[in-house]
Amino acid sequence: MKLDELIEHLDYKDLINFKNVEVTGISYNSKTTKKGDIFICLTGEYTDGHEYAASAIENGAVALLAEHRVEAGKIPQIIVSSTRKKIADIADRFYSSPSKGINLIGITGTNGKTTVTHLIQKILEENSEKCALIGTLGYKLSSGGEYRDAKHTTPQAPELQATLRMIKDVEKIDNVVMEVSSHALEQNRVGGCCFNGAVLTNLTQDHLDYHITMDNYFEAKALLFKSLKEGDFAVINSDDSYGERFSAAVPEGVRLLTYGFKNDADVKAKDIRFSLNGAEFTIAINSKFAPEGETEHHVNLHMNGMFSVYNVLAAVTASIAMGIDIKTALKALENVKGVAGRFEVVVKKPLVIVDYAHTPDGLENVLKSAREITPKDGKLICLFGCGGDRDATKRPKMGAIAERLADKIVITSDNPRSEEPQQIITDILAGLKNVNTETVTVEPDRGHAISLLKTIAANNDVVVIAGKGHEDYQILKDRTIHFDDREEARKVFEGSVI
Repeated sequence: MKLDELIEHLDYKDLINFKNVEVTGISYNSKTTKKGDIFICLTGEYTDGHEYAASAIENGAVALLAEHRVEAGKIPQIIVSSTRKKIADIADRFYSSPSKGINLIGITGTNGKTTVTHLIQKILEENSEKCALIGTLGYKLSSGGEYRDAKHTTPQAPELQATLRMIKDVEKIDNVVMEVSSHALEQNRVGGCCFNGAVLTNLTQDHLDYHITMDNYFEAKALLFKSLKEGDFAVINSDDSYGERFSAAVPEGVRLLTYGFKNDADVKAKDIRFSLNGAEFTIAINSKFAPEGETEHHVNLHMNGMFSVYNVLAAVTASIAMGIDIKTALKALENVKGVAGRFEVVVKKPLVIVDYAHTPDGLENVLKSAREITPKDGKLICLFGCGGDRDATKRPKMGAIAERLADKIVITSDNPRSEEPQQIITDILAGLKNVNTETVTVEPDRGHAISLLKTIAANNDVVVIAGKGHEDYQILKDRTIHFDDREEARKVFEGSVI
């Protein structure tokens, strides 16, 4: 693509050394820049891409998108107010706006995004439609397909637009369901994406190291809903404390549907029961969304926990908004066994559950769900840690939640990153009312902590290993090692593995 065509609709401040060069790619990392790329000088938390412009040019960059002039010889420079905002416009233009030809559904919220995307993908496939998924675990082109790696929950704009173009043109898939993180919205990674629908799971404390306040966190998430257009749909959790604020952010002309259990909603769960086999409940649908008059449907899930009920309600409500028959949606959901690392049962005796819960609300939800299936003569045991270089204010809160809801707790490391594991543990312990060695075990080495469960847990106990879920690595100060909670638990309880 010629440079003048690439920047035709771009709101730029200045052009320096303009030449109508041929642009064959987009780069924002000088190390991976190739011949023919336009190099985007991104300004981040720790690095300034302007400092690497010379290196990018050496590697073949033919033009720069920058926030100020850099010493770069005679290479064309397009000066904009924010490269972080404009990279999405460049990527969307370069890949010819692929999202305009796709039914693109965005899922946002603190917890549940991954599961809801998988559930919607299953529903669309049950409805004889192809659907690709983009999210935490990577991206995949069908529910039975292999994951392909992704660096972030929502990829940076050039990778995202390239992926959407591949999904549309190469794979001939017209539906994409995508996790949309607050960082991606704040940093405009999804700029240029034309969403047909947006779903809110919930909004609870997380990422305050980045957003600082819950109001900022809300405003970032709300950007997804504010981007919707007339004829699109929004699905909101009416039980969430921010539900009304999200509903108010939805533009006029956008179809708004709500779901919940406690409050009035268009799609509501009632008569909920939990067992070792999963959750069972009734879905009641507002008559205006049930054209055949069938407003109630019984549901049997292989998934467990109240959070699973909410995830299913979100997916069902989205499918109703897309015009999919409720019976088709429920048939798909009743066949789902679960999502990797989300309330995943890995050992039978004791019952060991691995879950990704890494926020106060996430930990509370998973422990409440685990309590529902803990035998009367059994104990609930929780092993968890908190990530380093992340919001430290949630650490004592998670400690308090674990102490309140579990009978015994094991406090260990998560991904300590550059922080000292013992300091993170000390922050967690600050939230406990009583550090009793009979109920509280501290072991910074996560592998050793999991091995201690052999002596702590009896056969009729339920153990929740929280924080890392599907992750098969642990990020330490000086290296990243292979580590999988599921593998470790199976090794410890060999002979009782499912």
